[in-house]
Amino acid sequence: MGHHRAAEIPSGAGVSGRGSRIFGRRSTLSAWVDRHFGVLLVLPAVVLIVLLSAYPLVYSLWVDVVNYDFQIPGHDFVGWQNFKDVVVDPVAATALVNTVVLSSAVVAVELVLGLLLAVAMVRPFRGRGIVMPIVIMPLFMSPAIVGQFWGLLLQRPFGPTDYVLSQLLGRPVTISWLTEAPWNYIAVVLADAWQWTPFMFVILLAGFTSISHELYEAGQLDGASPWHTFYKISLPLVAPILLLAVAFRLLDAVKLFDIIYIMTGGGPGTTTYTAAFYLYEKGFQEFHLSQATAGSWIFLILTIPVISVLVRRLLRPETA
Repeated sequence: MGHHRAAEIPSGAGVSGRGSRIFGRRSTLSAWVDRHFGVLLVLPAVVLIVLLSAYPLVYSLWVDVVNYDFQIPGHDFVGWQNFKDVVVDPVAATALVNTVVLSSAVVAVELVLGLLLAVAMVRPFRGRGIVMPIVIMPLFMSPAIVGQFWGLLLQRPFGPTDYVLSQLLGRPVTISWLTEAPWNYIAVVLADAWQWTPFMFVILLAGFTSISHELYEAGQLDGASPWHTFYKISLPLVAPILLLAVAFRLLDAVKLFDIIYIMTGGGPGTTTYTAAFYLYEKGFQEFHLSQATAGSWIFLILTIPVISVLVRRLLRPETA
């Protein structure tokens, strides 16, 4: 009589309750994943960029303000001295001027040649399929190979360039292409333009072929000349693609190094130093890593306005 009967509990009630809680947690997790699916997709890339880019950049800020030199033990704090050493270095100024002149020259030459090639090959003709691979072949070559190739062509007295010019002009030609100014600059422009003109050509050709033929037919009906058609129809429509090609090539041309290293070695003396070659010499030949890092930041700061202008122009919406 004194015993109380325990309340009877259905056998599946506890399992059913746990299952409901687990299902609820899974539903919540699934909803959270759905809401943040885009973030989860880009998160691995963000982490990789932080590890490979952000950390070295932050570390370089410390290198900028210490004496990080393989020839001097310790890393004493020197403040802005590394930046001052670069600013007052006449070789750095020469390298910066050479970078501006050479990058502008190579992009201008490549733009003109690429535009002419694109206009010439926009219409099908017999042998076009053979000419096209030959034209774009230099684009797939290593810059070091290109520099070696043009160095062999222009090197005196073994290169054939002076001999061929002598035969064409009917008088002896003795040009030291790699050791005399301004021929050494012309040699660098020739080598770089030979390799990267196909880049301009391919992009501009794609732009020209995307233009509707109806526009050209309308221009012909209105009596427009070929030059007027090109100036009023082709060029305005291909202008955004042209600007994109120039932006890509300019951002790459300011890092000109390989051809300089192979063909002239920065010489004679330091006359053909570019910014990239100057930083290489300071950091990996003279082992002044702090000065080279400071020079890299100065060069980055100087290129930011150019990059900003190009990016704003590329992202500007086209007016109807």
